[in-house]
Amino acid sequence: MTEPTSLTPDAIERLTADTEPWLSCDDCFEQVDAAVEGLLGSSAPLAEPLRVHLNGCGACLEEARSLAALIADEQELTPTDAVARLDGELAR
Repeated sequence: MTEPTSLTPDAIERLTADTEPWLSCDDCFEQVDAAVEGLLGSSAPLAEPLRVHLNGCGACLEEARSLAALIADEQELTPTDAVARLDGELAR
């Protein structure tokens, strides 16, 4: 049997977050590339369903952050700045 682990405050927040308007992970993965490129390239805001989903889904959020760091150089940003811009948009 495995030892139980405690939930972190971040995990609790994600599990109890309002996820409306709803977006599936598949839909998120279809939209995230263009959305992150738009955010980093022109500061276009994320669509509300995508923003809500990323705030509630750790796997999709990690994908979006990885993508932001990966394409940062194309947008003349450091990976840290690109991820910070994404995180700032998610916090709005």
